[in-house]
Amino acid sequence: MDQPDDSVVVVVRGNLDIDSAPVLTTALDQVLNAPAPRVVVDLSGVEFCDSTGLSAFVVGHNRAVALGGWLRLAAPGEFLSRLLDTVGLTPAVPVYGDVADALVDRGPY
Repeated sequence: MDQPDDSVVVVVRGNLDIDSAPVLTTALDQVLNAPAPRVVVDLSGVEFCDSTGLSAFVVGHNRAVALGGWLRLAAPGEFLSRLLDTVGLTPAVPVYGDVADALVDRGPY
């Protein structure tokens, strides 16, 4: 979903695992081709995530920052919030309570 300021929202649903993470990686590759990309990954519909999904977040974030932009995660459910905290991803990749907050940078939670 394109936003008026050229930021992009990538919506992820279901399980994010070794079978489905390549779809996310491909989508992120496409939106991260812009100069100074601004990407929000909407995680509100994610039920499960394994290390391949987590890797896609980190690689996407690092790539966006290297290009002068950002990648933010938004609206993770309880499972995914705990997972992001447990593996130590939340200090490195900004996580927001919802997509609207991520788009305007109202501060990670």
